[in-house]
Amino acid sequence: MPELPEVESLRRFLAERIVGLTIERAEVAAFSALKTFDPPIESIVGRRVIGVGRRGKYLIVETGAPSADSAQGAPPGEAPVFVVVHLARGGWIRWQDELNTAKSKPGKGPLALRLGFSDGAGMNITEAGTEKRLAVWVVRRLEEIEMVATLGPDPLESGVTVRELGALLRSQKGQIKKVLTDQRVVAGVGNAYSDEALHEAKLSPFRQADKLTADEAQSLARAVVRILSEAVVRSGDVPVSGLKSEKKSGLRVHGRAGQLCPVCNDTVREVSFATKSLQYCPTCQTSGKPLADRRMSRLLK
Repeated sequence: MPELPEVESLRRFLAERIVGLTIERAEVAAFSALKTFDPPIESIVGRRVIGVGRRGKYLIVETGAPSADSAQGAPPGEAPVFVVVHLARGGWIRWQDELNTAKSKPGKGPLALRLGFSDGAGMNITEAGTEKRLAVWVVRRLEEIEMVATLGPDPLESGVTVRELGALLRSQKGQIKKVLTDQRVVAGVGNAYSDEALHEAKLSPFRQADKLTADEAQSLARAVVRILSEAVVRSGDVPVSGLKSEKKSGLRVHGRAGQLCPVCNDTVREVSFATKSLQYCPTCQTSGKPLADRRMSRLLK
């Protein structure tokens, strides 16, 4: 699943390429992915891209009034229209310097949405797998999307301090792994980077958030900020096609069950759930005790 660093890299990539261009094609291939109907997806054709933003794991393409020579789109002076994309677990953006001229066929293959621009380039928003959770919204105000409106603070925003983030995490109820991945608490952290932050902070994923000491919460907050920041820097010059591989190469425990922990050489363990899993190091995080690999996980006695 793309998390904050990967979505930020996609944002930067697109900002360099599409800001100032006019959208000339907008084709939906997976109708289940489009979550809104007003304004219609066709209404963005002829509009100019005026910005590419991000909130947590949501990618935001902002469009404004059409170019002077466009016969379509909104009249000059109309409020922006936003195309918001959540890539979910299996979604990705595939860029083409010369976009395929053939029309997309609804229901065929992984393609969900195709956008083409006035320079002939374009992007295919795709989704692999069978879950089909990728989502696209076309809205006039971002607050119309409840999941965006209720996002928690972004750990990399300049106004968020480590002290504030630590206090926020410690104020929540529930297991700290779930708290970290709750987008209403902290925006942008998913399964992979939460595993990495908990490993660096030497905390069990099943510790109760409100039972953490102030020092433990601060340590976790620092780990979250550092890991996300370094991931953003590492992926800065990586092409879009290489972002997934770069992400995997930078992980120390997530996705590495059965391998040696790079800190202590213990074997990285896994706890599996219905649709996902987490990885951790017993020596670093659970006082050497393996966690039960079942939905109601608890320390084995």
